[in-house]
Amino acid sequence: MTVPLILNIEAATGICSVCLSSGLEVLSVHESFEENKHSSIITLLIQQCMDEAKLSLQDIDAVAVSEGPGSYTSLRVGFSTAKGICYALDKPLITVNTLAALATAAHHEAQNPDALYCPMIDARRMEVYTALYTAKGELALPPQAMVVEKESFEVYFSSKQHIIFCGNGAEKCKAIVNNQFSSFSPVEICKSTQLIPLVMKAFMNKNFSNIAYASPLYLKAPNITKSRKKPS
Repeated sequence: MTVPLILNIEAATGICSVCLSSGLEVLSVHESFEENKHSSIITLLIQQCMDEAKLSLQDIDAVAVSEGPGSYTSLRVGFSTAKGICYALDKPLITVNTLAALATAAHHEAQNPDALYCPMIDARRMEVYTALYTAKGELALPPQAMVVEKESFEVYFSSKQHIIFCGNGAEKCKAIVNNQFSSFSPVEICKSTQLIPLVMKAFMNKNFSNIAYASPLYLKAPNITKSRKKPS
């Protein structure tokens, strides 16, 4: 079987990251860490990846996109871009849960087969988007928005279950959940390259998303600030 060529898009949070992969090999990767620039930079990053690999979008076998949870606006940019390419070129779409990608990256770094992996994406104040995964990638706690408190993971700690926390929401929760059964991974942000293992698994299993109905995983309504200006 020919090794698939896949365009991977990560735009769920503050980073806008794009990479081109051939199987598990990264051919090119381009990223922007500028906040609120996803819509203006994402197509440029894609073009830079294709130019560096000396390939065109017609050459790819599928498009993969991080489905969230994350920023409402950023997720919409990533999805609209990925779906637009799939529609235009008749390519399959693969969606990857952002928390699962973070947990997979943390496990790759820690290599602890007995730990649970807890990705946390910052959702303002003491709230995070989080879940729990086993080392095999199985869900132990489904994705949810959580206000982290001292008791949030006590049921696991009381049974001496080691939890490895990762993601950009883990640092602010460190003082609350830190104990002898917790540790913290250096994996802080999700990048497009971290999607690849899960994308390859989905591609080999032909686990493609319906382009028309695929939508981001928001978990909660967007935070919309109403204007204080009085109507003229």
